[in-house]
Amino acid sequence: MATTLILPGLYGSGDSHWQRIWAADCPDCEVVEQENWACPDLLRWADVLERRLADTQDAVHLVAHSLGCLLVAHLAASPVASRIRSAFLVAPCDMEAVETLHPCTVRLHRKPDIPLPFHSLVIGSENDPYMTREKLLAQAAIWGSDVKILGRVGHINVASGFGRWRAGYELFNAFTHRLAEHTQGSNASPSTSQKPPRIDLLDAVVTSGLSAIAH
Repeated sequence: MATTLILPGLYGSGDSHWQRIWAADCPDCEVVEQENWACPDLLRWADVLERRLADTQDAVHLVAHSLGCLLVAHLAASPVASRIRSAFLVAPCDMEAVETLHPCTVRLHRKPDIPLPFHSLVIGSENDPYMTREKLLAQAAIWGSDVKILGRVGHINVASGFGRWRAGYELFNAFTHRLAEHTQGSNASPSTSQKPPRIDLLDAVVTSGLSAIAH
C-alpha cells in the first residue's frame, strides 16, 4: 500500500488549486498541513513532514508544488527519506526569485543542492516567474530528477489557468505506475544509501497527458 502526501507551497494552495482538488478526489492522498503558510520557515516545515513520514509504515509518494519542492529537497539527507518511494515536483522555485518576489516572507535556510535518494520527476514551464527554464534544468540535474517541460504555462497554478489539471494527474499516474513495474521487476526499494536508477516514462502517455494541459 502507498500513501500520497501533498506538499503545497506559499499560502498553502487554496481550494481551487489542483493540489487541494487532488487531495479531495483521492482517498489515499493527504495534504501535509503547516502551521504557518504565509511566512514559511522550511526547517519547521521539514520537521512537520519528517514527523508525518515517521508515523507511517506505508511507502510514500510526494506531490509537491513550488516551495514544496524545496521542502522535499530538505529531506534528501534525512533518515526518513527511506520511506519515500517517489517525488512528483511541479514548478519548483528558485530561491533568489522567491526572495525577490516575497522579501522577508520566506525563511529558506540552506540551499538543498544534493541528489535526491528516491525517484523524482520535475514538471516545469517555459515562462515560470519563479524559475527560468535554464535554472530548472540545472536544479533537476543536481537532484537527479527526470524532467518534463510543459511549455508556456506559468507557475502551473490557479493564476496560470490550472484547476483540476487532469493531464497532470495522468502524468503522475504514469510516473508511479512505471515505478511500480520497475520495483516489482527488480525487487528493489529506494534507500538513502543508493541512488535508484532512472525510469523512462512512455512518450505516448506523456504526449496524451498534455492534450488538455490546464484542465
